[in-house]
Amino acid sequence: MSQKSAAEQKLAELIVEVLNLEDVTAEEIGPEEPLFGDGLGLDSIDALELAMAISKEYGVQLKADDDATRAVFENLRSLSAYIEQEASAA
Repeated sequence: MSQKSAAEQKLAELIVEVLNLEDVTAEEIGPEEPLFGDGLGLDSIDALELAMAISKEYGVQLKADDDATRAVFENLRSLSAYIEQEASAA
C-alpha cells in the first residue's frame, strides 16, 4: 500500500467526519482503496454528502451529470488530485 499525502490524509479525515464512519479511521483509508463497492462501501447518498462537504471545504464543485465524476470518486487519490487540480485552476 502506498503512502498518503498530507492532502489525502486531510480528505480522508473529512470523509470519516462528514459520513460519520464509526468503524473506520482516516488512517485506515488507503489512497488507492475503492471508495464504493467492495472498498470503503460508500453509496450514492454518501457521494452527495461528500460532494457538498468538498464544495464547502475546498470550494470545488463536483457535477453529478458529468461522466468523469465517477472516475474522480474512484479512490482517495483520484478525488484528492481532482480537488487540487480544480482548486489551483480557480
